[in-house]
Amino acid sequence: MKEVTLDDIQVNNPHATPEERERLRRIIWKRRHLLIGAGNALPPAASQRCRRVAPQFREKLSMLIKGLLSAKIITTSTSPWASPIVVIIKANGVDICLCIDYQVVNSLTRLMVYPMPLINDLLEDFDKEL
Repeated sequence: MKEVTLDDIQVNNPHATPEERERLRRIIWKRRHLLIGAGNALPPAASQRCRRVAPQFREKLSMLIKGLLSAKIITTSTSPWASPIVVIIKANGVDICLCIDYQVVNSLTRLMVYPMPLINDLLEDFDKEL
């Protein structure tokens, strides 16, 4: 695999001056360790099938999902990532709670080898460059 250099970074903004493009290239180069590369690329998407829901809870589940959609707490998705829902029966034995089983997703992801910088630090560095 070819080693990436500063010359490989292309900034194709027609509204930016050559000086602005060069400054942006240098900012990107300074933070290149935060970008996705061969060693830290995302794993392939994991899509699991739905789990069965007990017949007596299907209507409640449907109502719960419709309520979450209408409240804009959740949205429909076309993501290749899909984890199954788990219906939990509340202590009263009647109501349900909706959970997501992320075990497979968690097994595919790994801890970052570097801490993410604070957004304020990034913005200060960015501001200094401008």
